[in-house]
Amino acid sequence: MATFQHAARIFPVYKVEHDCLVSAQGDITIAYQLMLPEIFTLADNEYEAYHQAWIRAVKVLPKQSIIHKQDRFIRQQYQGNGLAESSFLNRAADRHFRGRPYLDHDCYLMLTKKAGDRKQASSAFSGLFRKHLVPRQVTDDRELLEFEEKAGQFARILSDCGLLSLRRIQDDELAGTMEQAGLLEQYCFLLDGGERPVLKDVHLNDGIRIGDDHVRIYTLGDAEDMPSMCGSRITYEKYSTDQTKFPVGFASQLNLLLDCNHIYNQFLFIEDTPKVLKQLEAKKLRLQSLSAYSRENTISMDATNDFLNEAISQQRLPVKAHFNVMVWSDQPEQLQEIKNQVGSAMAQLGASAKLESDGAAQIWWAGIPGNAADFPLNDTFDTFLEQGTCFLNLESNYRSDPPSQGIRFCDRLSGRPVYIDLFDAPRKKGITSNMGMLVCGTSGGGKSMTVNHILRTLYDQGAHCVTVDIGGSYKGLCELVGGYYFTYEEANPIRFNPFYIPEGQTLDTEKKESLKALLVTLWKQENESFIRSEYVALSNALQGYYDHLKKHRDIFPSFNTFYDYLYGTYAKVLKAHKVKDKDFDLDSFLYVLQPFYAGGEFDYLLNATDNIDLLEQRFVVIELDNIKDHPILFPVVTLIIMEMFISKMRKLKGIRKVLTIDEAWKAIANSGMAGFIQYAFKTIRKFNGVPNVVTQELDDLISSPIVKDAIINNAAIKILMDMRSYLNKFDKLQATLGMSDKGKAQVLSVSKENRDIYIDLGGRVMKVVKNELCSEEYFAYTTEGTERVKIQELASLHGGMEQGITAMVKEQKQNHSQ
Repeated sequence: MATFQHAARIFPVYKVEHDCLVSAQGDITIAYQLMLPEIFTLADNEYEAYHQAWIRAVKVLPKQSIIHKQDRFIRQQYQGNGLAESSFLNRAADRHFRGRPYLDHDCYLMLTKKAGDRKQASSAFSGLFRKHLVPRQVTDDRELLEFEEKAGQFARILSDCGLLSLRRIQDDELAGTMEQAGLLEQYCFLLDGGERPVLKDVHLNDGIRIGDDHVRIYTLGDAEDMPSMCGSRITYEKYSTDQTKFPVGFASQLNLLLDCNHIYNQFLFIEDTPKVLKQLEAKKLRLQSLSAYSRENTISMDATNDFLNEAISQQRLPVKAHFNVMVWSDQPEQLQEIKNQVGSAMAQLGASAKLESDGAAQIWWAGIPGNAADFPLNDTFDTFLEQGTCFLNLESNYRSDPPSQGIRFCDRLSGRPVYIDLFDAPRKKGITSNMGMLVCGTSGGGKSMTVNHILRTLYDQGAHCVTVDIGGSYKGLCELVGGYYFTYEEANPIRFNPFYIPEGQTLDTEKKESLKALLVTLWKQENESFIRSEYVALSNALQGYYDHLKKHRDIFPSFNTFYDYLYGTYAKVLKAHKVKDKDFDLDSFLYVLQPFYAGGEFDYLLNATDNIDLLEQRFVVIELDNIKDHPILFPVVTLIIMEMFISKMRKLKGIRKVLTIDEAWKAIANSGMAGFIQYAFKTIRKFNGVPNVVTQELDDLISSPIVKDAIINNAAIKILMDMRSYLNKFDKLQATLGMSDKGKAQVLSVSKENRDIYIDLGGRVMKVVKNELCSEEYFAYTTEGTERVKIQELASLHGGMEQGITAMVKEQKQNHSQ
């Protein structure tokens, strides 16, 4: 029986100094916090390299060293994104996710150098049973420096593999402060790393009880309980297909995939190798002499002989190992269910779980950071370093960027929100070279929901978003944020005014060039030539027109007033300069452009009087469905879009600009505007611009030279939806995108039922996340016809899109509750 008061009297850690733990027996422990790779993001070859890095690192440690890796998984609830100023949809999402349970993971690594004269712990002897603990030796500076040097080499080898990072834990983090529990308190009292210190009674009689929590320990401490085969990874069948095997770490089932409060302790003991081999030789001879009396002795002799042969022939490092899962719950009735979970997890590894009873207190005691040397060696088994390191936990949770800089997605395990910075952080780290984005997903795969969500987040973060669409996927969001939505309807045709220049701005070279390009497109056919004198005449006309506007403030800039200026004032200018028709035929020009003048067939197109200050409007959608095949309107509208975005790109310095071309990219490419797409992807990154192309047809990606040469090669960010319907012809897409086998395995694990999406950043960072949306977000982005009509009706009834969406969600909840 040991209460907290007794434990305090015999506590094994003597002091904390020089960022080390010193035990009462004189053992020195250096502790690190490990940042492990995110689960579900590594490939087979990466697991193998990771495993080999552990092997190399352990081999640099001196004999009588102990590696104690402690992974703590504590159930927490998501507390929100912490954004003080949030939009309507952000607030709704925060309510939706608040309280979402997940496993919080912290990983600590303790390297212990046993004191040379300490007595080895066993089930018969442990510091737990001593009445008085007095250090037998005081470590000198030389011994500490030598061990710190070896520990530094260990840490450097691990970090050099590029898959994890280590951080040395300082004194206050080890011992704790009045404000935050330290490493020792976290383990002894089952606290989370961010909690304040809380003292709890620790009872070790009749099982382990810490405060209100009942603790159980399940061990892998006997070779008979271990799997017959082990490796650096194991196939995760849930995400595998007939063509791909999806890997996870070999011990993942005992870690993040075990959904309960638990600590996974991993011990590797490095002994004196010659001495160990000598003991095994003696054991083999003893078994050999007894083999005639028992078949079990013969089998044990052969196993020992094989172990010795492998150790010597392949230069293996023999170690002793122990692994245990410590679970707890404040509700005793849950312990049977947790036992089933642990048993199932170990069975998936091919191992058998042993519930510790009499030895549980000693194993818990030895798990205290800095006290690994007190572990009873009769609860360990002999193995080689290669096999022992297979049982180390290699993965951690999805990590999150700051909410103010990232796009909110969710992890695949718990649905906890994680924020991913797609644009700035990857470029700063050298992962990506540009911000071009390609989104590909089949119909119904969640493509429009994902793009809407990304655009809305970027808009909330201050970006200007221009979207060219066919199909009306962004109408709801545009109305919600108060943007400009341009579309062609017979009763309300699409209207622009490229001649309007906001107050305070002047006609610069860029604006003049874009207007000339527009006028030439209206005037000339593709096969007609454009001579130098015509270029000069149009340039002079535009300059003269804006000078004319300065003198006559009552004239509103538009194509109509420009046409009037040409017909009257500019005609006199040309006549005064004796410009001949062959140099610039004004009559021909006016005649061809007459349909765009007042009373003409397209007089609405270039004479808008509202929604004209597009430079300052942060959310603009141009829907081209009804004019995508129109020989006149479509090229003109495309040019206006180009001019508008280029103007934003160059004039809005320091502001992110996002150009999204949905399915309209096919129509733009076919109309001879492919050069603009190429220009956008190659140039706008220099102006803090994000070009984004969205498509749903796999063949479009494979067959179009525009996509292959301009988009794919300059899109460092690729987002793909469910591609399982293309399983048998995926190799073409893989080759086109330059995707690795790792990417292929991840893409084919994506399920639209789970709302998964695959994100590839520069071909170096690949992961699958969920795009889970709250009800308000869903109704803001929905493209389902009846839902959109209903929301519009409710918006009209209640006075706005926010109110309409709120009413729709309320109605939906009422229907579900009935």
